[in-house]
Amino acid sequence: MSTTALETTSAPEVGVPPVVPVVPRRHRIDGTTTDRLTVRACSGPDLEPRPQLRVHRPAGRQQVAEIEPSALQLTRRGRAVLTTLSVLIFGAAIAVLGLRVAGALEPEPQFTRTVQVQVGAGDTLWSIAQTTNPSDNPAAVVEQIADLNNLRTAADVVPGQLIDVPVR
Repeated sequence: MSTTALETTSAPEVGVPPVVPVVPRRHRIDGTTTDRLTVRACSGPDLEPRPQLRVHRPAGRQQVAEIEPSALQLTRRGRAVLTTLSVLIFGAAIAVLGLRVAGALEPEPQFTRTVQVQVGAGDTLWSIAQTTNPSDNPAAVVEQIADLNNLRTAADVVPGQLIDVPVR
């Protein structure tokens, strides 16, 4: 009668840890190994193996601390994408900052009400905007006046005309 592996195993003894199978670890490539890892060819049975290079180290030299290899390895295309993205983000930040400094991104003034103003001789929309809203950007106020009064150009204003002007 033959015995199998199941029949011959017995219960582990108390105090003795169970035996765990050890999986062999892959060899690390750190430049000091003399073992050459083989790489299979992608196609073609006639490919010749490359000659092996061996790295020799003088005896007595101290080993330098190893640096862990990065888990992320970027391809050429990945580096190009990251470079392009960073240039675009940096360019957008510079453009926004430049427009902010130039005043193009300033918020338009918020007006709460309108008043009627009679246009005098020599008055322009710009001068009316400056006198009614001295603390605001005159260009924004002129634009609001033109929108409120359906004016296409500044020449549409004549002396004696009543126009609505936004104020705070």
